[in-house]
Amino acid sequence: MRLSVAWARRAMDWMLLWAASLLVPRSEREEWHREWRGELWHVRAACTPAGGPAGASQGQDHGRGQGQDQVTAFCLGAFQDALCLRRAGRAERPPLAGIEGTPRQCLLILAAMLAASYAIALLLPGVCAERSLWPRRMNPNLVMIEQEGVNDDAEATILPAQFRSWQGRKQKYFDGFAFYRVTRQDVGAEQATGGTENQGDQGHYEWNVAHAGANLFTLLGLPVEFSDADARARSDLKEVILSERTWKREFGADAHVAGEVVRFRGQRVRISGVAPDGALGLPGRVDAWMLESDPEAQASGAGYVVAHLTGLGAAEMWTQSVHIVANGPDGAEDILLGISLAEWKPAPGTLYLFAAIVALLALPAITSVSLGESSVNQQKTSWARRILRWSFFTAKAALLLPTIYFVSLDLAYGSTTIGRERAVYLELMSTFAMCLFSMRWMLKDQRQRCPVCLRTVTHPAQVGQASRTFLDWNGTEMMCMGGHTLLHVPSLPTSWFGSQRWLYLDTSWDFLFAGSTRPTP
Repeated sequence: MRLSVAWARRAMDWMLLWAASLLVPRSEREEWHREWRGELWHVRAACTPAGGPAGASQGQDHGRGQGQDQVTAFCLGAFQDALCLRRAGRAERPPLAGIEGTPRQCLLILAAMLAASYAIALLLPGVCAERSLWPRRMNPNLVMIEQEGVNDDAEATILPAQFRSWQGRKQKYFDGFAFYRVTRQDVGAEQATGGTENQGDQGHYEWNVAHAGANLFTLLGLPVEFSDADARARSDLKEVILSERTWKREFGADAHVAGEVVRFRGQRVRISGVAPDGALGLPGRVDAWMLESDPEAQASGAGYVVAHLTGLGAAEMWTQSVHIVANGPDGAEDILLGISLAEWKPAPGTLYLFAAIVALLALPAITSVSLGESSVNQQKTSWARRILRWSFFTAKAALLLPTIYFVSLDLAYGSTTIGRERAVYLELMSTFAMCLFSMRWMLKDQRQRCPVCLRTVTHPAQVGQASRTFLDWNGTEMMCMGGHTLLHVPSLPTSWFGSQRWLYLDTSWDFLFAGSTRPTP
C-alpha cells in the first residue's frame, strides 16, 4: 500500500512538471523539461530517506512524508520559473511594428483606415444624401432669399405676404420666383388608379411635405424620374413628387410608382414622379413635394423663396451673396440676403480642397518641411532606393488624403440634424486640422525612416553634453535595426550642425545585426 502511494506521488510530480512545461515557449520547452527532470532526481534523492518503502520504520516513514512534501513544493516552483521564462521571452521579442514600423505595415494600416472611413460614409444616411449632390450642375443664376441676420440659415424666414408682395411687382433683377414651405403631415396610401396595390399601403405614415409652387422644378431645371405626362394630363388630382429616400423606403423602389394615389389629410393626390435625393440642394428635409398653383394662399407659416436672376441681376451679383433691401407688404423695408444656390451648399470636394490648400500653406509654421537628407560621408543611396523612398512618401499621402476626406464627411454630414452652415464649418475645420497634423506626421515619419530599408529608426540615445554644444555635437542618436544607418539629430541646431545627418554603416557593423538582411544602398 505504501509502495503504491509513493508511486502515485511520483506520478503527480511528473504531471506537475509536464503542466509547467506547457507555459514555456515551444523552442525552449524540451531543454527546460530535461533540466527540471534532472533537478527533480537530485531533489528526490536528497529529500527522501534511504531505504525501500517495505522496510521503512515509523521514523523513516515520517521523514519520507516530509521529503515528499518538499519534492512536491519543488515541482510547484516550476510554474514560477516557467512564467518568468515566458515573460522574459516576451520582453526580448521585438514589438509589432505599428504605423511607424516597416513600410508594408504602415501602408496596410493606412489602407485599413481608408477602408473603414469609406465604409462608415456608405452607412451614414446624411453622407449618402450628400453624395448625390456631387454630380449636380446648379444654375449660377439661382439664389435663395432669406432674412438677414438669422442664426440658422436653414430656418424658414419668408412670410407668404412678403412673397406675394414681391411677386405682384415688376422686378428689375429677378424674372422668376418659387415659394415652398415644409409641414409635417399624415399620409395614407390607397389602391392605385391602375388597379395594383401599393407596397406602402400598410397603415399611415408621417412625412415632411413641401407645398411648392408648380413652377419650382421648372425654375430649378430639374428632371423628374418615372414621370407620365399623359396620365398627368388626364388626372385632375394634385401632383406629388416623392424624394428618392421615401420612394425606396415606402414603395420598395417600384419603377411603376407614377400614378399611385395617396391621401394627405384626407385629400387624394397623385404621385407623378421621383426627385433624386439631394438634387435640389435646398433647405428642409423633404419626403415629398406637393406642387400647387398657389401654395402660399393657404399658408400661415414662413417658407423658403428661390429666385432666378435676370441678366442685369447676374451682372450686379459679382459675389456669391448679396444684400437686398425690398419693400414689404406694409410699406416697410425688408433687409434680406440673397445667396447663390451653388454657394448656399457648396460641394464637399470644393471645401476639402480649400481646407487642404490652407493647411499646406500653414504647415511651415508648425514643422520643418525639410527631410534632412544631409550625410556625414560621401556614400549615397542608389537612384532605385531614392525612387522607392519617394514612392513610399507618395503612397502615404495618397492613402491619408482620401481618408481625411471621408472622415470629414462622416463628421459634418453624419448627423442629419446639423444645419448647412454648421456642416460647412465642421467640414472646413476638421479637414484643416486633420490635413495639417497628418502632413506634419508624414514629414516627421519620413525623416525618421532609414533611406535604405525605409524602417523607422529606434533606440534613441542621448549623445554629448549641452555645455559643449559649440565644441562637439550634442543631440540624439537613433539606429536602423537593419544595420544600415545611424541618425544623428542635433538638440540645438547650429551653423555647422543645423539638420539631422545619416551615417551609413559599413560591413564592419554586420556582427551586431546577424539576424537582419542588408540590401545594398
